Formats: sequence, C-alpha cells, structure tokens
Amino acid sequence: MTTAQQLDERYGRTRRRRWPWIVGGGLALLVIGAFSWMTVAQSMASVDADDLGFTLVDEHSVEVSFQVTGVQGRDVVCALEALDEEFGVVGWTIVEIPAGDSHSQAKSVTIPTVAEATTGLVNTCWVA
Repeated sequence: MTTAQQLDERYGRTRRRRWPWIVGGGLALLVIGAFSWMTVAQSMASVDADDLGFTLVDEHSVEVSFQVTGVQGRDVVCALEALDEEFGVVGWTIVEIPAGDSHSQAKSVTIPTVAEATTGLVNTCWVA
C-alpha cells in the first residue's frame, strides 16, 4: 500500500516553503516604507514662493513683493532677480527671512540693478 507522502513525491506535490515569501514581503514593505518616509520628509522641508508684484522704483532699482510659505520655525533664504526686456538678469539679491510665527510671510525687497529692469521675481527659495 502506498502512503500519501509517497504519492506526493511521485507526482511532484511537495509542500511549498513559505519563508521566501515572508522574507520577500517583509523587504517589499521595508522599501515601500522608506520611500514613503522620504516623500513625507521632503514635503515637510519644502518652501513655496509666490510673486505678488513688482514696482520699478527708478532706472537702478526694482521693488519685488512676494509671499513665502514654508516650514514654521525655520529660517528661509530666497534668491530674487531683476530682468530686462530681453529677460537678461540686470540685478539680483539673496534675502534671508527669519523664522516667523506663521507658515506664510509677505515681504517686499528692493533689488539694485545695473540697467533699467522691466520685471522682478523670486527665482528660488530654500530652508536655511
């Protein structure tokens, strides 16, 4: 008489091992968790700047108004540019904005220029 084990061995019905699937699933969860945390950490340290307008003071300066939305309690640094009618940079400055009580701060900064500017804008901002 043949036993169930002999029939399983004869016809290739063996027990599958579960540990490779468990290890693979654990690694997949670890990778997904790491990417999720990197996404959250990056968004927590992001800064958004919105141009509100500009005023041409004279032929050697332009005033740029902008709003910075970023991390509360952290200093922010912004690079501002003044451009001429051909979009060439005729002036720029770096502005350090100290940490405030709110997530959003409005600022106006005067940029000195070497020629007459036709616009002023925020190039980029980052957490200091």
